[in-house]
Amino acid sequence: HIQDPASQRLTWNKPPKSVLVIKKIRDASLLQPFKELCVYLTEENNMIVYVEKKVLEDPAIANDENFGPVKKKFCTFREDYDDISNQIDFIICLGGDGTLLYASSLFQGSVPPVMAFHLGSLGFLTPFNFENFQSQVTQVIEGNAALVLRSRLKVKVVKEHREKSTVQNGIEENGVVSANLEKEVGKQIMQYQVLNEVVVDRGPSSYLSNVDVFLDGHLITTVQGDGVIVSTPTGSTAYAAAAGASMIHPNVPAIMITPICPHSLSFRPIVVPAGVELKIMLSPDARNTAWVSFDGRKRQEICHGDSISITTSCYPLPSICFRDPVSDWFESLAQCLHWNVRKKQNNFAVEEEE
Repeated sequence: HIQDPASQRLTWNKPPKSVLVIKKIRDASLLQPFKELCVYLTEENNMIVYVEKKVLEDPAIANDENFGPVKKKFCTFREDYDDISNQIDFIICLGGDGTLLYASSLFQGSVPPVMAFHLGSLGFLTPFNFENFQSQVTQVIEGNAALVLRSRLKVKVVKEHREKSTVQNGIEENGVVSANLEKEVGKQIMQYQVLNEVVVDRGPSSYLSNVDVFLDGHLITTVQGDGVIVSTPTGSTAYAAAAGASMIHPNVPAIMITPICPHSLSFRPIVVPAGVELKIMLSPDARNTAWVSFDGRKRQEICHGDSISITTSCYPLPSICFRDPVSDWFESLAQCLHWNVRKKQNNFAVEEEE
C-alpha cells in the first residue's frame, strides 16, 4: 500500500500552549504583522509566546509604548545560548524561506510543526498569506491541517585538530627539529541538522575542487569542478535546481547529489535512496582545500584528513500545509519559479463544410 501524501494530518494529544514566533529581522514591513500576530496569540488565545531576544531589540518595537504590555508576556531566548527545544508546541514564521531554514537550525532534535507565512521575497516554503491569519492560526491550534514531513540531513564533520607551533628555521622553541609545521593532537566532531543542502565548494581558490564521494563505504566518484551539492527533496528546488538538478516532491524519500559546474560532459545529477550514508573527503592529490556550508550557514574549511558524513535524519521538519502537500508544491512551482509557463499553441481552425 502506497501512502497518500495528502493523508498526513496535524493532530494534538492536548491543546498547544506555547508558540515560537520567528520574524525576519531588519525588515520594517514585518513589524505590524508581527505585532498583530502576537496580540492575537497572547490576548485572544492566551498562549505563551517565545521570541528571540534580538527581534525585540529593534528600535521600532522597543520604543512602541502601545506594544509594551504584550512584550512583557514574552519569553525570550538567544540562539546558541538557550535551549528551548522541549518548550515549544508549534512555530509560526513571518518572512521568506530563510525563516523556515532558521527555524530548522534551532532544533537539532525533533522539530515542532511549523506554520510559515509568506512575507519575504521567494516564498516557496511559505504557503500561508497573512490577510486571514486569525482563522488560519485558529485552525492550526484546533489541529485541523495537512502536514508534509520534510526530511532533513544528519551531517557529521570530523576534523583533524592541528595545533600550530612556533618554528624558526625549522627548529621549535624546545630545540627539536620540526619536519612539519602542524601537530595532530586529536579530532574535532561537529553535527548539524540540514533542511535544504550541504554545499562543498572550492572556496576562494582558483583551482578546481577535487573531492571524493563515498556511498556506504564505496568510492562512487571524484568531483572535479566548482563543488558538489548534497540535498534533500526540499532542497531540490533551491541551489540544486539552479545547478541543473530535477525538482523532487518533499514526500519522496531520497538524497540528491548534484555537481556544481563539473569539468565533465557526462556528470549528471543523481538521486540515491534515503538512509544511505555519504562521505565526502578531499582527494589525496587535491591541490587545494575545500569549504562546506549547511543551509548557507556555519561555513568552514575542509582540509586533508577531514571528512563530512551525511545521511537522512530521523528528525524531519513537519511543515503545515495551506491545502495539501501536492497542491501546495505545484502552486509554489507555478507562482515562485514559473514552472512550464508558456503561451499556449493555437489549435487548427475547423473549416466549415460547404
